[in-house]
Amino acid sequence: MNIEPELCRVEDALGILVGKWKPIILLNLLKSGTQRFSELKRSMPGITQKMLTKQLRELEEEDIVERTVYPQVPPKVEYSITEYGKSLQPILEAMHEWGTKHTLHKRQKMQEQNM
Repeated sequence: MNIEPELCRVEDALGILVGKWKPIILLNLLKSGTQRFSELKRSMPGITQKMLTKQLRELEEEDIVERTVYPQVPPKVEYSITEYGKSLQPILEAMHEWGTKHTLHKRQKMQEQNM
């Protein structure tokens, strides 16, 4: 690895992605494409409206998610992942794979300890 610890930008990346809901929001948008707020909320049963709004705003500020408001009554708002945001897909997939392997690793260690 050729990354100098004092120049490491992992913290910057994690600052954008950290949180219980941000990766799930991003994976939903990557998988399903553009969605209305209510569709996103329905796909994440444990999230509150306030938290979803907060997370979407933070992702929007970082140019990861785009918010489109349609001038109609009732108002229609859609969220989609930006082209720039799509660059996170391989990172999220790698994190998912590692998380799966880590969960299996922990289970194996627990089983070994219980023998």
